[in-house]
Amino acid sequence: MHEADGDTRLIEVDALGERLSALRLCDRAALTAMGRSLEEHGQLSALVLYTPTSQLEIIDGFKRLRAARALGWSTLLARVVSVGSVDAKLRLRELHGGRGLTELEEAWLVRSLYREDHVTQPAIARLLGRHKSWVWRRLMLVESLEISVQSDVRLGLIAPRAAVALSRLPRGNQQAASVVVARRGLTVPQTELLVAELLHEEDLGARDALIARRLDGASHCSKPGPRPVRAARLESDWMSADILRVHEIAARLEARLLATPLDAFAPAAAELLRDALGRLQPVLRALDEVISTVAGQTEAA
Repeated sequence: MHEADGDTRLIEVDALGERLSALRLCDRAALTAMGRSLEEHGQLSALVLYTPTSQLEIIDGFKRLRAARALGWSTLLARVVSVGSVDAKLRLRELHGGRGLTELEEAWLVRSLYREDHVTQPAIARLLGRHKSWVWRRLMLVESLEISVQSDVRLGLIAPRAAVALSRLPRGNQQAASVVVARRGLTVPQTELLVAELLHEEDLGARDALIARRLDGASHCSKPGPRPVRAARLESDWMSADILRVHEIAARLEARLLATPLDAFAPAAAELLRDALGRLQPVLRALDEVISTVAGQTEAA
């Protein structure tokens, strides 16, 4: 597939379809920037179209089309290429190879090829140059994620990576947790910590209560919604990430200590482990005291 596949010509805006836009995210800032570019410089590059039916469909140029409609333009320069549905979707991915698709966009692409075009998972792996386990993970991501949460991403209420974190939750908790993320303006690390806390609660009622507490709690930022891509990482993000790592490491260490007694190791190894665990105890006690103090201050406030 090459740019010379078709001639560039003016196409009526009303004749253009956006079927493949379901595989892409379009944030407001990028759309606004595109509108300014069209006003100041005109259309700098042609749209890329294909014809799966009698309808002209866009492969590349969704922001240009939407910005042009907002400006009241009636025509746009476009190039029609001779490709089928599968190749059009692969072309869409190639055209964004520099920026790269988000994990969720990759999942939408995989699902579309698998469910709509009936391409097998091994064949998708070959087409995308990926391992078949990668294809399976992307497919499971999008099919385990509530449609309402995916809509929140499309609306710009939560970040794509936050939605990926929410996909680890049972479907019954995903939408409520997404509301917490959007309303409290949680960053991705804070969202991951919230997910870890919810998964730690095995009782459904306890999860609902935790979500209610988080929803009523103090906001983490003044403006809800996903953070700008290049925003500096907040101290709260670092703290959330550290808490999550400590939680995961503590759970893993506890499971290993319970599963394998120290006496099962060689005497020298067992002695080293006992010494290390002995040095760890005062560290954990000190951390426990700090947590109790900080948590007590938060509750008092």
